[in-house]
Amino acid sequence: MNETEQHERIPTSVFQSSDGAVHIVATSIARLIRGLLDEGRPAVLGLATGSTPVKLYRELIRLHREEGLSFRNVVTFNLDEYYGLPPNHPESYRHFMEVQLFNHIDIPSENVHVPDGLIPRSEVFAYCQDYERKILAAGGIDLQIVGIGRTGHIGFNEPGSGIDSRTRMVALDRLTRRDAARDFRGEANVPSYAITMGVGTILQAKEVALLAWGESKAAILRQAVEGPLTETVPASFLQRHPNGRCYVDEAAARELTRYRFPWKVGPVDWSPELSRKAVVSLASDLKKPVLRLSDEDYAENGLATLLVETGSAYSLNIRIFNELQHTITGWPGGKPNADDSNRPVPADPAQKRVLVFGPEPLDAELGMAGTLHRLRRHQHEVTFAYLTSGNLGVPDNEARMAISLLNEVGVDRPTEMRGTHRLDQLAEQLENKASFDEDSPLLRQFKGLIRRAEARASCQLLGLDLAAVLFLDLPFYEKGRYRQFHSTDEDLIVLRGLCQRIQPHQIYITGSGAEPGSVPGISFQLIASALGQCAGEDWMKACQIWLYASSERPWSPDEINMAVPLSPAELAVKLDCLFHHRSQRSQTPFLGVLSGESWQQAENNNRATAQRYDRLGLAEYEAIESFRQHKEAATKFRER
Repeated sequence: MNETEQHERIPTSVFQSSDGAVHIVATSIARLIRGLLDEGRPAVLGLATGSTPVKLYRELIRLHREEGLSFRNVVTFNLDEYYGLPPNHPESYRHFMEVQLFNHIDIPSENVHVPDGLIPRSEVFAYCQDYERKILAAGGIDLQIVGIGRTGHIGFNEPGSGIDSRTRMVALDRLTRRDAARDFRGEANVPSYAITMGVGTILQAKEVALLAWGESKAAILRQAVEGPLTETVPASFLQRHPNGRCYVDEAAARELTRYRFPWKVGPVDWSPELSRKAVVSLASDLKKPVLRLSDEDYAENGLATLLVETGSAYSLNIRIFNELQHTITGWPGGKPNADDSNRPVPADPAQKRVLVFGPEPLDAELGMAGTLHRLRRHQHEVTFAYLTSGNLGVPDNEARMAISLLNEVGVDRPTEMRGTHRLDQLAEQLENKASFDEDSPLLRQFKGLIRRAEARASCQLLGLDLAAVLFLDLPFYEKGRYRQFHSTDEDLIVLRGLCQRIQPHQIYITGSGAEPGSVPGISFQLIASALGQCAGEDWMKACQIWLYASSERPWSPDEINMAVPLSPAELAVKLDCLFHHRSQRSQTPFLGVLSGESWQQAENNNRATAQRYDRLGLAEYEAIESFRQHKEAATKFRER
């Protein structure tokens, strides 16, 4: 352990992106397989499912195809399986493993073990005991891969699972089922039970590697790594493992002490950004406005070195207060004919070309609907590009209702579906479709039209010019499905062409801290690559790139470069805009869609940001939408 890791009870390796972590873990697995082959015994791997290990499996497939890594000497045991799903079910973990790994490598089928979700209930206990015996008979698990759920579960060991728990049937936590709802097209379709290895089973592995990507895992990762050993967070039991390690990206690590409070782990270089972070943190902890912090407050809370570096509390407080104040603007496109030296956006040109990217319909509205409304009121030329149709997030019952409505008004087909595609074909498909069947291309197209109509109504409410509302329908999404997306040059060509045509002064994007295999995560990487290809063009030199917040958590004021206040009336417009996405209101927020909780989350985040500014001693607002200037990415784009 080094100085920066002193608060971490599980050794944790942090990488700039998941790619670096995946390379290290895959290399370790390859070394293990080859080393045990030389010893004349098989390598026994414990495998996980979900979106987290997908990149790892793709790297293992690459090692197999390009570097000759053979899996004939490998035995695998999967962590878990949904109870009640047959092996060929599209959402079963057996099917997942075949699609993501087994079908692409040379592992013998008899060496693969995934819990059987169809074991009769009366035989489950004996089956689970036999699963444990098979692991022991294989020599025990050499390396166990695990992810971490937002409840802190590993495998399906939900909160309350004991450290000595073994393979068994478990009831799934409500939050776990909601997180899976995206894949099952609604929470009602998610199985209530699963068969899982126990915590005790996992801890018997010779080595355990926990993988975590994206800022949505940051809070629970901190609890597991730095918090107490507790059944409330089953992943915390990995603190007891003598050879366990976390491999995480920077987004997932952001809540660890070495990133949240680096001054608490050792000497730091007090950059302006870090000084601001420390002052905001101190004021928040002491519940004091920034201008009321005293020299004693700094000294008594481990920040004496900050005063040594920057001077008295008085001068430091004024500097940070002014920095925070300068982030607040009612002019997100810049204020014409005004001194812009302390404003986040330059005054010129007075009317800017603005390009807003929404990964799926509703993402941008949740993050910045009020700012969109403001930009249009200030006469900026706003182009709003929905990258994907969002058709995977539309439940069947919404499609049925849309068909019924069209029939009621005497319309036998929507304009975009004229020709041979008739509503009666769609109705027949829905009638004959089982809960988990894949949507036909025609049905996906129709569901996309539902989202498009909702998006247009929402944009109209925000005052956007509908001719400048674009639906790009990027191929990676239209040809894929969740956890099986593959972006290509086709996607890049569309994005690069749009940027070159608009030549924007401002770009708004999201997804920099998202899980890399998610739609926002893939979308962000595609936009970054497209902008990188435009780096040498004149318009890029003056283009500001802004990140808008996701709906998961509010940003702290020290993280914000532009704060756009919303009046009560503007907040009401935003909420009305969100409710126009009707097909998403019956779903869960983890479909990337709107529920009775998600719209409240967006409202609460905006209000919470305003309240934090208020408590720091700044002006009181109803709500605030927050943005970060993506300076690092902008520099990289221009250097390429």
